[in-house]
Amino acid sequence: MEEEGDHSYQHNDWFFSCSPTACPPSPLVSAKRYPGPGGPYITDVAMDTVTLLVCLSGLMGNGAVLWLLGFCISKNPVTTYILNLAVADFTFLLFMVTSVLLYMIENIFCFSFVSLIYQRLLLLLSLFSYNTSLYLLTAISIERCTSILCPLWYRCRRPQRLSVLVCVLLWALSIAVLAAVTSLCFFHEDHHCRVALISMYVLNFLIFAPLMVVSNVILFIKVQCGSLQRQPKRLYAVIFLTVLFFLLFGIPLSVQIFLNFFVYISFVFEVCLLLASFNSGINPVIYVLVGSYGKFTFRGSFKVALQRVFEDRADSQEVGPLSSLVLSYLNKGVFQVTYW
Repeated sequence: MEEEGDHSYQHNDWFFSCSPTACPPSPLVSAKRYPGPGGPYITDVAMDTVTLLVCLSGLMGNGAVLWLLGFCISKNPVTTYILNLAVADFTFLLFMVTSVLLYMIENIFCFSFVSLIYQRLLLLLSLFSYNTSLYLLTAISIERCTSILCPLWYRCRRPQRLSVLVCVLLWALSIAVLAAVTSLCFFHEDHHCRVALISMYVLNFLIFAPLMVVSNVILFIKVQCGSLQRQPKRLYAVIFLTVLFFLLFGIPLSVQIFLNFFVYISFVFEVCLLLASFNSGINPVIYVLVGSYGKFTFRGSFKVALQRVFEDRADSQEVGPLSSLVLSYLNKGVFQVTYW
């Protein structure tokens, strides 16, 4: 039990736990406690504000993707996965916006408007959307890798509704994982919660993440070979960049949540949440940049960019080697392109 003045963290409160005598700390802020009646730290509010702006921008971008892929662009197996990925990212950002707003209000007014259980539930739902993004990226990578390794089967024998079925199964898997973690971490002892989280990370990092990385490595090598010139390289560039950003900005959050069982460093946790929000919001920007590649300024619409990326056509002569296409974004700075 927590003694007066000792703001310790309970293990089964795997995001955070605070003393009822203190202002509730944001999971996006410093681990320091407020020393007195003064206001919140400037860095706390600044970090929450940046995270909120990133989430709102990502909501706008993913909302546009949902509208265009859902109602304006012809469907194919790839757009089915991308549409579900946009749903997962949009959901993650929506839960993050709600959480950040609640914690900003609590930090500013030192008053809790909702219970701590509800706040933790929001973060669990964010983790649910985060896991779904990982599963969908793995499915996209395996799908495109299969189309290259087994082209005849993919074109002639592949079930027409396979992508829809896979998406349904992956959402069901995410719901099952969420239900297990929620029930064991909220209503059972620390040991059961630890087992649930370890099982989730085994599933994520020993099964899905390796499959995603290996599929992309195979895909990159095969596409770079001269025998596969008639391939939609814009689409492959999107897949590579999306997976790369997820590995760089999405994975740290999952690792940090697991490490919270052993050591809680709030500043690291807040940075990981910001990076994960950036990862969920960057995908629409990647689609537009890849769709506008080859021009100094993109004057077309968002819809045109998505069509250029996701229409099932070969564009190797237009965009050149895949490695050049991907590296051009990383070396020259993808965010310097004007695409509106």
